[in-house]
Amino acid sequence: MMSSLSTTSLLPLLLFSLLWAVISVDASFQTPLLLPILMSGPHSFAFNSTENGFYTGVSGGTILKYTPEEGFVTFAHITESSDSLLCYALQEPISSERCGRPAGIAFNENTGDLYVADALLGLHVVSPAGGLAVKLADGVDGNPFKFLYGLDVDPTTGIVYFTSLSSRFSAYQMHLLLTLEDATGKLYKYDPSTKAVTVLMEGLGGSAGCTVSSDGSFVLVSQFTKNNIQRYWIKGPKAGSIEDFSISPSQLRPSSIRRIGSTGNFWVAAVHKVTNQTAIVKLNPNGEVLQRLSVPLQFSFLSEVNEFNGALYFGTLVTRIVQIFKL
Repeated sequence: MMSSLSTTSLLPLLLFSLLWAVISVDASFQTPLLLPILMSGPHSFAFNSTENGFYTGVSGGTILKYTPEEGFVTFAHITESSDSLLCYALQEPISSERCGRPAGIAFNENTGDLYVADALLGLHVVSPAGGLAVKLADGVDGNPFKFLYGLDVDPTTGIVYFTSLSSRFSAYQMHLLLTLEDATGKLYKYDPSTKAVTVLMEGLGGSAGCTVSSDGSFVLVSQFTKNNIQRYWIKGPKAGSIEDFSISPSQLRPSSIRRIGSTGNFWVAAVHKVTNQTAIVKLNPNGEVLQRLSVPLQFSFLSEVNEFNGALYFGTLVTRIVQIFKL
């Protein structure tokens, strides 16, 4: 249970908040940034506090870097094959199996290393210089990763947390995962000092996103098919325990979740179960709704919402643009 609100009292608060805090964001979108030709699906974003730009993983196993001065440039590749036009000529899932498909990404701010959860090819890291990614793990305890998705780095320790959406279905069996309400997702921890991968949570329902709190005390995991967010305590008197962080209204399925700098708050991207309309919800450290943004219908395939320097960055699974919304 939550530290300050019970599940029973939280649900009415969520429903009430979603009524008064709905804001349309159509008017404040900037001109979309078009990805390089053949590339699509800017899934997730990572930001380096010393630079004025962002990084994102796209189809073909490529990590792009964007700055206003240079636009998009290639920063890294998941495999040696990724640096080939063949990756964009092959159909899925062959392209991702051979070239990679980056999902969640995040920086270790202290080392400058960029960690990548590739949906099919496992956990990778890219040095500050870019280039070819180094594979860190493609499974744990003899069990290969099936479908990696979310990833974050603890800002206080550098430990990496990442999720598998399913341990049964791959990235190209989403229809089965949703139809059967698969609950074989997991939360993992990777410790760079020991190079060990540990399973922290099992039996998760569509564990699409994860994020670490700004003080490093807990990690949140969104459950897409179970309509809730769970908290795993990293340290403190509750270390190692699990509790409900937020219960979504029954028609909202939370997908990605990202912390908002050092504010202690989080942005959650959710999908309406019936209409497929996307909603964006800001939560405080107690799981209470602070704000909800209603976004245009074209974002029905939203993969992430991430805030940096007063702007929201919208990740998608299939489009060829990066959409930015000024707060």
